[in-house]
Amino acid sequence: MRLLVVGSIALDSVETPFGSTIDALGGSATFFGYAATFFHPVLAVGVIGDDFPSEELERMAERGIDLAGVERATGDSFRWKGRYSYDLQNRETLDTQLGVFADFNPKLPDEYREAKLVFLGNIDPQLQLRVLDQVEQPDLVACDTMNFWIDGQPDTLMQLLKRIDVLMVNDAEARQLSGDWNIYRAARWIRERGPKMVIIKQGEYGAVLVDDTGIFYVPAFPLEEVYDPTGAGDAFAGGFMGHLARSGDLSPANFRRAMVFGATTGSFAVERFSIQRFLEVGVGEITARARSFGDLVRFDIDGF
Repeated sequence: MRLLVVGSIALDSVETPFGSTIDALGGSATFFGYAATFFHPVLAVGVIGDDFPSEELERMAERGIDLAGVERATGDSFRWKGRYSYDLQNRETLDTQLGVFADFNPKLPDEYREAKLVFLGNIDPQLQLRVLDQVEQPDLVACDTMNFWIDGQPDTLMQLLKRIDVLMVNDAEARQLSGDWNIYRAARWIRERGPKMVIIKQGEYGAVLVDDTGIFYVPAFPLEEVYDPTGAGDAFAGGFMGHLARSGDLSPANFRRAMVFGATTGSFAVERFSIQRFLEVGVGEITARARSFGDLVRFDIDGF
């Protein structure tokens, strides 16, 4: 199953209490792609400036990320700079330079239009709709959004919800979108407006999948070292969608397995800055950590 991601490819400068980085590889399509390629090749659509490092493009291509849909435009690449608090739960945006991303208009190569699995990264919902107009017959469309679009383009976002299968948002975004403080009622409200499934990410507390079969919760993997949470949500999406593409199985039971693989790749993403941790681990380590999730929740009910 062809797997398509549309999103940002950026250069991030991040400050945390545990270190910092300048112009490191970032962006939703980047984190998604590096996570998903543990399982399946990825078709990427995005835009970069003429200042974007060629060696990073080469490394992405070697990873299994097809860059035929990535446009190199005249100007500066998208740059973001942020600072995290000591607990890594709160962040402050210090600077955003959209560069060529300001005029981003996704154009899918002909071979990309046949993709069966599509992930729409956190971009303008109008652009997300334009992508869906170009995809022929996808089997599954997943989408991310953020508070900026929820506030600024609510009507367009409602149109988008009618055309997707999975919405992935964090708990604050689910509450803002629905107007309900309870995330389970918020998920129901969202599903009533189109998506068959809602995945609500809760950071260090894990993630929740709500669909027709009920509620499935996957905890966050307990880590002793967390350096940078930037891109963790996109890495989660990459593991989730990558597993579905590899297996070709879109059953409810396999969506639950995909949640575990998403939590796994998200947990590796935060252990280093940028995509560095993904360069250090292999498929065997990904699989071993995914299996260990069972030990976090398995217990003997007969003792009660």
